[in-house]
Amino acid sequence: MGTSLLGQIDTQLHDAVQRQLEWDPEIDASRIAVVASEGVVTLTGFVHTYAAKLAAERSVKRVGGVRAFANDLQVALRGARTDPEIALDAVHALRIHTRVPNTVTVTVREGFVTLEGVADWTFQKVAAGLAVALLDGVKGVSNLIEVRPNVSEGQIQGAIDEALRRVAEVDAQHVRASVNGTIVTLSGHVRSLHGKQEAERAACAAPGITRVDNLIVMIP
Repeated sequence: MGTSLLGQIDTQLHDAVQRQLEWDPEIDASRIAVVASEGVVTLTGFVHTYAAKLAAERSVKRVGGVRAFANDLQVALRGARTDPEIALDAVHALRIHTRVPNTVTVTVREGFVTLEGVADWTFQKVAAGLAVALLDGVKGVSNLIEVRPNVSEGQIQGAIDEALRRVAEVDAQHVRASVNGTIVTLSGHVRSLHGKQEAERAACAAPGITRVDNLIVMIP
């Protein structure tokens, strides 16, 4: 592929990502810069909340032609909050969230939240991360919760195969899941980065999964 054609494709991808960010009501795109190079999109600039940073990531992954993504956005809070205030809100958010076990602990340092503890399911770990990510003053989340499952390998395989068949963005005939203990490897091909992420999300939701290695390739 010639340099000129590559440049045109990069420009088209840049413009598509920019329009998607401007369309998303959760995002103020005026402070975000987009760089596109050979299917790799990088975002730089500032957002006011960690939730907006995550929203920008979701928006980019919905755009066709995005093969990889780097989120270098910085969280610039409108008003400063102390770590004890954030920690108190985080504990309260986890306590009222029915999916989060009471074994999860919270540490906050300079606005960055670390979650630790033990959960039976991966979706509980994900739910804990989302619960604190939306809090005012949070600049980032490190989710170190350990998943300790109590299910068989056959149950995991069956649950994942069924979940992949339910996902509209994924053609289950072209995606394969291989279970080794509590680790799942996904292979095959999908049409977009969003489809790849949806397949991984489906696998993560299966009982007993501690890690998903996503080797799915994108073939538009």
